[in-house]
Amino acid sequence: MSLDQLTQSNLKNDKLSNYHFETMGEVTINVAQGIQQENTDYVRLGYFDEQEPEEYGRFLPFKVPGACSMWWWIKVVLLGLCLLALVASFFIWGMPFLIDKVIIPVLDWEALTFSTHTLVFVLILSIGFFPVFLLPSAPSMWLAGINFGYGFGFLIVMAGTSVGMSLPYFIGSLFHSRIQKWLEKWPKKAAVIRLAGEGNWFHQFRAVALLRISPFPYIIFNYAVVATNVKYCPYIIGSYIGTIPEVFITIYSGRLLRELADMKSESHHLTTLQNVYNTLGFFMAVGTTICITLYAKKALRTLQT
Repeated sequence: MSLDQLTQSNLKNDKLSNYHFETMGEVTINVAQGIQQENTDYVRLGYFDEQEPEEYGRFLPFKVPGACSMWWWIKVVLLGLCLLALVASFFIWGMPFLIDKVIIPVLDWEALTFSTHTLVFVLILSIGFFPVFLLPSAPSMWLAGINFGYGFGFLIVMAGTSVGMSLPYFIGSLFHSRIQKWLEKWPKKAAVIRLAGEGNWFHQFRAVALLRISPFPYIIFNYAVVATNVKYCPYIIGSYIGTIPEVFITIYSGRLLRELADMKSESHHLTTLQNVYNTLGFFMAVGTTICITLYAKKALRTLQT
């Protein structure tokens, strides 16, 4: 083989090698681009950085701002109107029936049956002993307000309630374990009642006073409080303070019934000023009771935390 032929053969081999390298490079680049394209597609599926189509938002639920609060206020207004209608119905139809059939006959029966001193003794006994037998003492409180007014009527009611709150405390202490087992059926109520037995003297006094103000049943609390191991001194003092708003509301309602009964029996009509005074006094009493009750419930939740 001559030198020229050898040179030409080497050139052909170099071209083939370059061709193979270029081909391999193109294949490598194509494969890399394909992998990158696949990875790019995979990334797009896995993340939500891109903006969603406009049609997608049409299928999402849309909440109108303030719609819930507006609906809540509508329900409150409707409930208030229903309550006003019930109160108006009671004053128009229920109050005359109550005065004619209940209040006036009871007052006449008291005047013929009991003297003043005997009536005081009977009211104290009924207010004191009715709660022991799980009977309500509110009618006797009304009679105390009707017959003796705010001053002496308040003393009669507080004397009776001191007996009605003390006797269940001492009687319930004899059945301490049974009352605890009974409270286990209502763990949420029991957790609130047990606040009365926690902490120092002032904490027990405050818890009892708030429980008396709250809408917790008066008669049941007299017995259930024994399971909390509360001391008698903070219990009775807290009970006195906590029942004062209820006592004044009861005496006020009794005085109002007495005034209406006197007007009815004497065939007199209330003046416009008297009607306005009685209506405002009634709603102020109800509003005060609601505010005090809400405050007591909020304070009890604070004590629980």
